[in-house]
Amino acid sequence: MQITRERVLEALSNVVEPDLKKDIVSLNLVEDLHIDGKAVRFKVKVSNPAMHSRKRMEEACEFALQRVLGDVEVDVQALALEKNEQTAETRRVLPGVKHIVAVASGKGGVGKSTVAANLAAGLALRGYAVGLVDADIYGPSAPIMFDLRDEKPTSKEVHGKQYIVPVENYGVKVLSIGFFADDSQAIVWRGPMAAKALGQLFTDAWWGDLDYMIVDLPPGTGDIHLSLVQQVPLTGAVIVSTPQDVALADAKKGVSMFQLDSIKVPVLGMIENMSFFTPPDMPEKRYYIFGQDGARQLASKLDVPFLGELPIVQGIREAGDVGRPAVLQEDTPAAKAFSTILDNFVREVNAHVAVKESQVQ
Repeated sequence: MQITRERVLEALSNVVEPDLKKDIVSLNLVEDLHIDGKAVRFKVKVSNPAMHSRKRMEEACEFALQRVLGDVEVDVQALALEKNEQTAETRRVLPGVKHIVAVASGKGGVGKSTVAANLAAGLALRGYAVGLVDADIYGPSAPIMFDLRDEKPTSKEVHGKQYIVPVENYGVKVLSIGFFADDSQAIVWRGPMAAKALGQLFTDAWWGDLDYMIVDLPPGTGDIHLSLVQQVPLTGAVIVSTPQDVALADAKKGVSMFQLDSIKVPVLGMIENMSFFTPPDMPEKRYYIFGQDGARQLASKLDVPFLGELPIVQGIREAGDVGRPAVLQEDTPAAKAFSTILDNFVREVNAHVAVKESQVQ
């Protein structure tokens, strides 16, 4: 009986990756398969890098092949699945989420949370399944921006474990530390405690299947940012800045942080907020109050995409205060500006994923 590639893969489809709960063939974990007569040699990736886990996988593959193919010589090497090789199906954290994108800023006050909320609401408006994690532990704003001040997450049991159920509005599933503290209550936590709380928003919540998860990070670079990249496989990051030099200097640090060898998260692009002001009675006029094209020029200098600019519009502030993101108010200057940014954002995410998939293959 001839041993073929098809028969080998059929036999290996009976081997289940214990952490991912699916067979190793459908997860594309079998690599470098070679067949020479009755000798079969290949590599298999596993999510648990521990030696005992890899050894058990090797034994399971050998048993599955010999049970189906009979007298066959099996040479299998189990290797740990690297972080940059993980896909939505092969992740243990947030396995149902296709794209996880962090929204960051070098400093506070540049409109990062407003941008994150509008990205999430805008993606949902386009028909995507979207979640938003308000990871700004010390200054949570998502409950206000999504008109969820009086809401509290519920819980549900799945496979014998209790999970937090995110609160939903405008088609966006939202979780924030703000749901678990009063508006007037200061959150005074040391780094490890804040990092643990952040992790629970991802691992102890039932997010289900999502196309996009937007993560609103605290301003600056610190413990929360490092904890995020260690716990969550980010698709990429978006940096928000205003045009003036003091904000751009900090935005540059934000880009540099994600590009560190120890982090290596792709920067999908920069967004310039408060780019210019146009008086309602003089629509042809533009006043560059904080400087002109600062973030656009910095993006070009750092060789990262520029996703777009947002004008100083009273409606954006009012929309955030009443809990209805400005992107949902059609045919307004703010909605049109966010629409352009969303077009560029989705394009960059898709381009990055396509490059990543080609590298894995």
